[in-house]
Amino acid sequence: MFLSNITHFSPMFYLSSFPGLEDFKHWIFIPFFLMYLVAISGNCLILMIIKTNPHLHTPMYYLLSLLALTDLGLSVSTFPTTVGIFWFNCHSIYFGACQIQMFCIHSFSFMESAVLLVMSFDRYVAICHPLRYSVIITGERVIRAGLCVILRGPVALIPIVLLLKAFPYCGPLVLSHSFCLHQEVIHLACVDTTFNNLYGLSLVVFTVMLDLVFIALSYSFILYTVAGLASQEEQIRAFQTCTSHLCAVLVFFVPMTGLSLVHRFGKNAPPAVHLLMANIYLFVPPMLNPVIYSIKTKEIRRAITKLLGFGKDNSESWGEMHH
Repeated sequence: MFLSNITHFSPMFYLSSFPGLEDFKHWIFIPFFLMYLVAISGNCLILMIIKTNPHLHTPMYYLLSLLALTDLGLSVSTFPTTVGIFWFNCHSIYFGACQIQMFCIHSFSFMESAVLLVMSFDRYVAICHPLRYSVIITGERVIRAGLCVILRGPVALIPIVLLLKAFPYCGPLVLSHSFCLHQEVIHLACVDTTFNNLYGLSLVVFTVMLDLVFIALSYSFILYTVAGLASQEEQIRAFQTCTSHLCAVLVFFVPMTGLSLVHRFGKNAPPAVHLLMANIYLFVPPMLNPVIYSIKTKEIRRAITKLLGFGKDNSESWGEMHH
């Protein structure tokens, strides 16, 4: 069924899971299900807490809401095919559905990169220019930045995702993951895909990698400012306001960089390496981000304990230093 010599128009792809471990797929899905459960419920909880607590309606928490939305979108994008493979043994996916899924996955990835960049600028202003924070970081500017974040990835991805429709595909149309990625689909085309390869590489360099450079630049200024504070206690207190964001940056960019390197330069690497990097990249950040912010952010932690009935409203003591 999947072994046609050349397939035109709307090919059917075969999604893999863990080759050689098909007999254990229901057991393998248990940790995946737990990651989905934590990611979806955790990010929904973050959004609900921020929406229902008026004192959290500030630029910093608006940005956290945007991060939770992108994590939620990333989890939902991979959920249908992953569940279909593990529980219903449904490995086939039409090309159109594959296009939509890869568009969503890559769009939300680019969105998350941009959100983390905007959040790094927020932390830079809060620590390096605290007296001007309320003037520079306003709700209107956060909304504008949010619109740019939402539109940047999808608009940039439209050309290469649509162009895939024009390619003929050869041989066994087998993808090594339980979801569609552009890097894999493009390798199954029977024609010259230089444009897609160069465009995709340029897109990663001038968006995600550039975001990472600016985030690193922001933290270099933050560290310089923190090092100039009078006492060690002030230095620790100031830098603690960045720890949640810094953890989120590492959790997102380290697996993404590793996956890009494996796809570009590790063609001879064992399939298990590709599978591991792709799954870490897509499943771990949406799961860990709500956990990190729930533990490290005092207001979120208080709201959760109050919601669960373990604490009283301590809103009068609200005021964790973030300026």
